[in-house]
Amino acid sequence: MVAFAYTAFGLTGFGSTVIALPLLVHFFALKFAVPLLMLLDFSAILVLGAQMRKRTRYAEIGWLLPFMLVGMAAGLTLLIEVAEAILLMVLGSFLLVYAGAGLLRRGPPAALSRAWCAPIGLTGGVFSALFGTGGVLFAVYNAGRISDKAELRATNAAMIMLASLVRVLLFGAAGLLAQDGLIATALLLLPALLAGLWLGNRLHARVSANALGKAVYALLVIAGLTLLARSL
Repeated sequence: MVAFAYTAFGLTGFGSTVIALPLLVHFFALKFAVPLLMLLDFSAILVLGAQMRKRTRYAEIGWLLPFMLVGMAAGLTLLIEVAEAILLMVLGSFLLVYAGAGLLRRGPPAALSRAWCAPIGLTGGVFSALFGTGGVLFAVYNAGRISDKAELRATNAAMIMLASLVRVLLFGAAGLLAQDGLIATALLLLPALLAGLWLGNRLHARVSANALGKAVYALLVIAGLTLLARSL
């Protein structure tokens, strides 16, 4: 699951958590799986960050950042306080809406004005802290602002790195990183992450992003339905 998720990350610069989390929560508690994937995301960005830094559009990140921080503070509070069954229902519904919109979309992403940084930054911040899935919303904003494929991939990855850094601080302060077995599990999964990144980088110039997207969206529909069934 982790190798597949990070193959998608290597191809696009985002999407690892939105693929892996709905699968891993069938094996781990949500409050364990979210910081686990955060540590893996952080590791992935350390591997890819240096080679993508020159392509990153920092201006777009700067506009999203303040709204993201506010949203992440709210999301962390919800992660700690709200019952897991309710959060799984929210995650399942989010996956269905996101995947459904992706499957129904035709043509290139719609161009977005900079005013969209506020609602997308806030919502992405909430979902980043709650589930680590805010990267897909930031990617929607970036795709509406950036047309160059390499710049888009680099900016998506940089945004996830920034969100991961903030989440490390927030989760550490909240005690979520002190859970038994968390670091050991992340280390055990590191080879699968590296294998996925290697494959994603190899396939980046060869695989159609549209074809990959349709396959991922179909998987997310199934994952969303299973999460809703489990939460109910």
